[in-house]
Amino acid sequence: MSIVVTGATGHLGRHVVQQLLEKVPADRITAVVRDRDRAADLAARGVRLAVADYNAPETFDGLFAAGDRVLLVSGNEFDKGRVGQHTVVIDAAKKAGVALLAYTSAPSSLTAALADDHRATEEVLVGSGVPYVLLRNGWYHENYTEQLAPVLEHGAVVQAAGEGRVSSASRADYAAAAVAVLTGEGHENKAYELGGDEAWSFAEYAAELSRQTGREIAYTPVSTEAYTGILTGAGVPAPLAEVFAGVDAAIEKDELVVSTGDLSRLTGRPTTPLAEAVAAALKG
Repeated sequence: MSIVVTGATGHLGRHVVQQLLEKVPADRITAVVRDRDRAADLAARGVRLAVADYNAPETFDGLFAAGDRVLLVSGNEFDKGRVGQHTVVIDAAKKAGVALLAYTSAPSSLTAALADDHRATEEVLVGSGVPYVLLRNGWYHENYTEQLAPVLEHGAVVQAAGEGRVSSASRADYAAAAVAVLTGEGHENKAYELGGDEAWSFAEYAAELSRQTGREIAYTPVSTEAYTGILTGAGVPAPLAEVFAGVDAAIEKDELVVSTGDLSRLTGRPTTPLAEAVAAALKG
């Protein structure tokens, strides 16, 4: 029996594998990657590697075994039919008779276009008969803290989210929840709504940046159209810019406020405060 993590060299997947190594023997972990070289550090620690691609169904033939526990990290190729990609993994997992398949989804409250692929994947998974867990991950701190350069350059946080609030947490927090499910018991056929303990607004985010940098950084709310234009002007492809602007529109309606407490309950600790993530990003 192996714990199998897809997308294992991605931002979230790598966190999951590293945290699994603290709990289970390395030879019980299989990292599914597209590029073996990018996982050399994991292999050096004894993690088994499997090379497979969501876009090539045959690469998943025989990858899973009966009794495996699988984490399907959702793909990020928005233009390649993510539901079809995810279905490749679900079909292979069903054929093998895995014990559990956990999927990184989105909060049920999110109506933005970004959530459409997640809802459709959930339907495929629930309908497959494979024992499942829906990890409905909220927003990541890193979605913002990894994009600080233009904010600091212009002294402004520019978003189309109005006064909406976000219950974000760190990638490491969401990874810890996945690890809890993959190594624990009693999670079959459950859905968890995951988000940070504290919701914050972009005005508060700008104030925190000001406090930590000693500079005046203001929040500048703009329309979704203006925000889309700013993103495309910065080189973001138009379809992706519309997805991001759609998320901001959802944030304005508080659709990324997740107040269930599921994340801290699963991990057994409070979620990482935004201020801590900001401090780490400023040091980095």
